[in-house]
Amino acid sequence: MNQIRNPKAEGPKEIRRPKAETRRKSGVGYALDDERRLRALGRHAAPAPNEGPASDLGFGIFFGIRFLAMMLLAGCAVGPNFKRPAAPEVNGYTAAPLSTTDGVTNLLGGEAQRFLNGRNIPGEWWALFHSKALNALIERSLSNNPSIKAGQAALLVARENVLVQRGAYLPGIAGGFSASRQSQSHFLAPVPNANEFTYSLFTPQVSVWYMPDVFGLNRRTMESLQAQAEQARLALAATHITLSANVVAAAIQEASLREQIAATREIIAINTNMLQILRTQLAKGRVGRLDVAAQESQLAQVAATLPPLRKQLAQQRDLLAVLAGAFPSQDPPERFELSSLALPGELPLSLPSQLVAQRPDVRQAEEDLHAASAQVGIATANRLPNITLTAGAGNTALALDQLFTSGTGFWGLGATVTQPIFQGGALLHKERAAKAAYVQAAEQYRSAVLTAFQNVADTLNAIEQDAEALKTAAAAEVAAKVTLDLTQRQAQTGYANYLALLSAEQTYQQTLINLVQAQANRYADTAALFLALGGGWWNRADLAKTF
Repeated sequence: MNQIRNPKAEGPKEIRRPKAETRRKSGVGYALDDERRLRALGRHAAPAPNEGPASDLGFGIFFGIRFLAMMLLAGCAVGPNFKRPAAPEVNGYTAAPLSTTDGVTNLLGGEAQRFLNGRNIPGEWWALFHSKALNALIERSLSNNPSIKAGQAALLVARENVLVQRGAYLPGIAGGFSASRQSQSHFLAPVPNANEFTYSLFTPQVSVWYMPDVFGLNRRTMESLQAQAEQARLALAATHITLSANVVAAAIQEASLREQIAATREIIAINTNMLQILRTQLAKGRVGRLDVAAQESQLAQVAATLPPLRKQLAQQRDLLAVLAGAFPSQDPPERFELSSLALPGELPLSLPSQLVAQRPDVRQAEEDLHAASAQVGIATANRLPNITLTAGAGNTALALDQLFTSGTGFWGLGATVTQPIFQGGALLHKERAAKAAYVQAAEQYRSAVLTAFQNVADTLNAIEQDAEALKTAAAAEVAAKVTLDLTQRQAQTGYANYLALLSAEQTYQQTLINLVQAQANRYADTAALFLALGGGWWNRADLAKTF
């Protein structure tokens, strides 16, 4: 006969932790009593018999790790995944095929130039001008110019911001210790187990918090900051090549101004000599006072063109000093003349498909597009739930020597889910604005690509036309010099009037200045080609490293 047992008569049974098999079969993972359920919800309770704070903490951490792993496995990054735009499908830079430029023999800057398709741009392209003074000035400028140092600092700021955001992938940990002395009202039950109304509390504790990147908010933010860091690196590269190109252009302009000043002084000498001849003839009665006055006016007009040239030369010297990171009063020791610069005969020309990867401004526009793409994901993730996991453990005792003893420990686990419900449509419109900004960045990237190809095409056309212009200017200068010599001889013998002489002098002055400018244009446009092609920054070890 089955005996009916009385549960009350048997007394309390020992509450045991279920086996692992039982825990796996349960829906939450544990078969908990009331006390365990309170602890799982983050409520503080005294430890069970024969259990210390260490066992409770390990028990809670195990549960937290399992929950965290489930959240991470379910995570995804909302928003578009950025794809690098494809290179334009074009076969050349200009409508007409490029050819070797014409040369002018026995003339400074008259060398023929040919284009080397597919050839890489050297990192120190200015060395092709074979000027030690130019090389030294550029290296000093790259080392001392404040814009370079500012770009380096901006890059450091961007990289540190990336490292700041990278910390969001890891949990935060904080430790604290509090000590207090307080007195309880006698009309209330005393809080400590010792039934004391005046007591001290000492509480050391550790808090841990973590925000699982369930919807990719951290990843998209990280992606945006990395794009900004890459943009800062490309901005530094653009500063490098722009600075070097500006130094080369300023040096060429200085050399051109020196040549123009020398040409103007030659013309002044010619006019001065002719004025003396006319004055001698006036004394002998061979010419009239009008002829001498006309020559004096011509000489004064030519002499008036010299001070503006000197002013421009002084300004170029000031510019070179500032580009080198010095004050204008610290005049650079380098002096530049066209004869000290060699015109590169072979010009490397990158393939059109490589231009978008070589131009820093195009790459910057690409990184702007990348950052705008990540911002769409950020705006989308901000509309979704945000989860925060927290955990804490510590000890509370009435005396310092009681800390970390059995029964003084406590721990807690918690999870918070925050879902935006109503913010006046702000989050929705932020997402729409981010999408519109992405479209804007895409069109700006396309504009940057078109501008880059235009710069290269314009420079190539200029180089071809510069060669023809130099050839024409050289022929005009020779013809004008012959005309001036013949007219001067005729004027000395009385067979040419002063009008013919003035016309010949003015023509020779203009053709001589045009020749100097045509020579300088070939050097300047050659340097502009290297700038338009990206300046070879990817071949410089200090700039090629990506972040």
